[in-house]
Amino acid sequence: MAHWTSAVGSVQLARLITSQQARPAGPGTRRPPAYRALADGIRVLVLEGRVPVAARLPAERELALALSVSRTTVAAAYEELRNEGFLESRRGAGSWTAVPAGNPLPARGLEPLPPEALGSMIDLGCAALPAPEPWLTRAVHGALEELPPYAHTHGDYPAGLPALRQMLAERYTARGIPTMPEQIMVTTGAMGAMDAICHLFAGRGERIAVESPSYANILQLMREAGARLVPVAMAEGLAGWDMDRWRQVLRDAAPRLAYVVADFHNPTGALADEDQRRRLVDAARAAGTVLVADETMSELHLDPGLEMPRPVCAFDPAGSTVITVGSASKAFWAGMRIGWVRAAPDVIRSLVSARAYADLGTPVLEQLAVNWLLSSGGWQEAVDLRRGQARDNRDALVAALRRELPGWEFAVPSGGLTLWVRAGGLSGSRLAEVGERVGVRVPSGPRFGVDGAFEGYVRLPFTVGGAVADEAATRLAAAARLVESGATTGTEAPRTFVA
Repeated sequence: MAHWTSAVGSVQLARLITSQQARPAGPGTRRPPAYRALADGIRVLVLEGRVPVAARLPAERELALALSVSRTTVAAAYEELRNEGFLESRRGAGSWTAVPAGNPLPARGLEPLPPEALGSMIDLGCAALPAPEPWLTRAVHGALEELPPYAHTHGDYPAGLPALRQMLAERYTARGIPTMPEQIMVTTGAMGAMDAICHLFAGRGERIAVESPSYANILQLMREAGARLVPVAMAEGLAGWDMDRWRQVLRDAAPRLAYVVADFHNPTGALADEDQRRRLVDAARAAGTVLVADETMSELHLDPGLEMPRPVCAFDPAGSTVITVGSASKAFWAGMRIGWVRAAPDVIRSLVSARAYADLGTPVLEQLAVNWLLSSGGWQEAVDLRRGQARDNRDALVAALRRELPGWEFAVPSGGLTLWVRAGGLSGSRLAEVGERVGVRVPSGPRFGVDGAFEGYVRLPFTVGGAVADEAATRLAAAARLVESGATTGTEAPRTFVA
C-alpha cells in the first residue's frame, strides 16, 4: 500500500473517469454495462497512476451525483473493484484504492546488462548512449596533463575540485542564476547527489513527494533509504505537471522533500513550462518542503528552435527552497560518473560534512576530465554531437513503432532520451518478460510507479537507431503477439487492461 493516504474528490474523480472513457474504443468493441464501465475506468486510473494507490474514494452517493448515474451503479462498480482487489473498504470509514495481492510490485531499479552478456540482445533497459568520441579521449588526455599537481596531495576533495566547482558556478551564473563556488558540491553521479540529499533531509519514515511516474532508480534509492513515497500524478499526455495536485499534496502531506525532473522528464519526456516551475517553487516554499530539481536531461533538447524555460532554481536563486542536481551522465557519457549539487552554502556545508561517512569524495581524474571539457569548449561540441545522435535515434524508433505497433500510444518528446508508451492494453510486465525471450530488453511501467501503477506501459529509450531500431520494434511486435495469444505462461490467458 502507499505510505500516505490522499483523498480524491467526487468532481475530480468524475472528470478523470470521463476523460478515460472519452478514448476511442477499438473496432467491434461492445459497450459494457454502466457499472462495469465505471469499474473499468477506476481500475485503469489506478493502474496508470492517475489515482494513487491507497487514495480514499468519494462516497457512493457523492460520486453518483457527480457522474449523474444511480447510486446502485456506483455501488455495483465498487463491489466489482473490491472483488478484483482494486478497492478496500471498512464499514463507517470509507473505501481506498488498492492493487491486487498477486500483482508483483517492482523490487529493483534498472540495471544495465554488462556488454559481454548482451550477445544478440537489444538492450533498451538503460537510457544511455555510447561516449561521444573523440571528446572522451581528448578529455582524458587533458585530465592526465593536469593531474601531476593533484597527485602530490592526499586526493580527497569532499566538496569537489576547486577548479570544477568554480567552472560549474560560472555556468549557472551564465544561465542567469548568480552562483558562488560555495554553492556547488561535486558528487559521484546524480545518484550520489540524490543519496546524499536523501540522507541529509529525509531520514527513515520521512515523506518524499515524487512525480508519478518517476525515474525508477531514484524511487528505489528512496525506498531503500526508508522514505515514505507520496506519488503525484502527471497531467495527461505531455501536458506536464498538474499544479492543483502538487499544491494539495504539498499542503496536506507536508513532505520533507519533493523530487521533480522538470527538463525532459524521465520517463515521459515532458518539459515543464515557466509558469509550472514558478508555481511549483511557490507551493514548496509555502509548505516548507525542500524541492529537488533533477536537470540531468536539461541539455538534451532535440527540436530545432525549441526555447528552453529558465531552470527551476531561477525562481529560488538563493537556494533556500530549491536544490538542483546535475550530471555529465546523460549529456556526455554514463561512464563519466560526475554529478553535482547546487544549493545554499549552508546546505552544501552540511552535505560535505555528511560525506565523510559515505564516499569521502569523487575521483579526481574524472573531475579533471569534465573540467577540461567545460573550459576547452569540448563540452558543447560533445553535447551537440549527442543531440544529433539522440534526435536521429528518436525519429528512427518512432517511425519503426508506428509501422510495427500502430496500436501503441505515445507522445513524441522534444528532448531527453525516453518514450513513455501505452502498450495497446497489454501488460508491460508480461511484455518485458517475453521481450527478453525474443531478444529485446525493456523495462515495464510499474518500475516507474509507486505501489504497482503503470502496468499497461513500457519505457523505450531512443538509444538505438537505423536498422537496430527497426529490429527492436520488430521484436517488440513479436513479444506483443505472444502476450496477446496467451503463450507467455502456458495455458494462462494474457493479462490485458482496458485502455
